[in-house]
Amino acid sequence: MVYIALLRAINLAARRRVAMADLRAWLTGLGYDDVRTLLQSGNAVFRTRKKAASVRKEVEAVLEQGAGFHIDCVLRTADELRAVVAADPLGAVATNPSRYFVSFADVAGEWPAIDPGAYEPERVHLAEREAYFWVPEGTQNSKVLAAFPARPGQITTVRNWNTVTKLLAMTEK
Repeated sequence: MVYIALLRAINLAARRRVAMADLRAWLTGLGYDDVRTLLQSGNAVFRTRKKAASVRKEVEAVLEQGAGFHIDCVLRTADELRAVVAADPLGAVATNPSRYFVSFADVAGEWPAIDPGAYEPERVHLAEREAYFWVPEGTQNSKVLAAFPARPGQITTVRNWNTVTKLLAMTEK
């Protein structure tokens, strides 16, 4: 099975630093095959026969041991990421992939109540474990992102469309 590990809140400025060479070494040390990383923000693609629940626990444990602090991990299989890209619910309006975002949740559940029309020209589309955001003016002053609270007990991490599609391409090599 090909997995994509999306690590939450690492390498933000000088805090919570994790070198991608270390990440690759730690994942390889778990017995995962064909470990590759993308960018410095904690994206890894690898192969293993293990089930997702045990993979996530192993990844979080090895990261905590290696980095010295807890790092949340959201996993997707290659098929799940392929479905995220195929859905592309805002593709008709999202003209800049660096301002088109997907928030990946670790578990399915109810998203917070939000009126998508209240934030035009920004857009949001809620799926089972993903929320898609189009923020044409960028994230810094985004009203929809500011109004979108995290669900209690849920872990989410966000990637822009460029990163999402590059990760998918990495799963197909």
